[in-house]
Amino acid sequence: MRGLSRAALAEVEERFNAVAASADLGTLADELFAVTDLLDREHGLRRNLSDASRPAEQKEQAVRGLLQGKVGEAALEVAVSAVRAKWSRSGDLPDAIERIGVTAAAAEAESAGKLDDVEDELFRFGRILSANPSLRRALVDAAIAGERKQELLAGLIGDKVAPSTLRLVTQLVVHQRGRSLETALEEFGWIVARTRERLVGVVRSAVPLSEAQKQRLAASLRATYGRDVHLNVEVDPEVLGGFSIRIGDDLIDTTIAGRIEEVRRRLAG
Repeated sequence: MRGLSRAALAEVEERFNAVAASADLGTLADELFAVTDLLDREHGLRRNLSDASRPAEQKEQAVRGLLQGKVGEAALEVAVSAVRAKWSRSGDLPDAIERIGVTAAAAEAESAGKLDDVEDELFRFGRILSANPSLRRALVDAAIAGERKQELLAGLIGDKVAPSTLRLVTQLVVHQRGRSLETALEEFGWIVARTRERLVGVVRSAVPLSEAQKQRLAASLRATYGRDVHLNVEVDPEVLGGFSIRIGDDLIDTTIAGRIEEVRRRLAG
């Protein structure tokens, strides 16, 4: 988000931080996702509530009349804060509310000591999609009802992942919002990692890393970046030896395959 929307998001995040302590975070996340879905479906409503020329008090009154009694007080206060803010474009309003919903789910996981699990599980779900094209097709098929997709996810991962993970995966599958599943997983993973202001590094290695190796690598990266780095490890025999790490736009490549490719580029140049 840029310009007005970046400042508006900061205002909404501040309001969320003020009300989250007294809220059931899982319920709050679900309710904010429901508000996001409502604004995505009702284009006229979204335009009116994000219209910077309309008085903030008028928009607050409208959203209170619409949501009062249908969501909890915390979700209502977040929604009110969002519609009172000024957005660069109307689509930023539901984007921001969804983002706060993801933050609520991440806070739920952190309070239960499951934040690391959620980060790992979101990453592994992405690998499951890559390895199962038929599953991916079913999850993105617009002809399959959202309720059926929820049932499919519950049967597939419901008892194998943290509640927050299931909540987030269900949101991105049932309400894809014009994104690919892979893009949505990356976005949600980034927001979850941001809960503790951590970076996320994807490690590709020919063999699994031991816990001690991961801890040493994480400590080295923390010293380099000045922030904690959560490591998602992907075993890939094609790297031949060594490992590579991608953190945002940075790539650290110590693999034999990477060295061979570098030699090829130099010879070609």
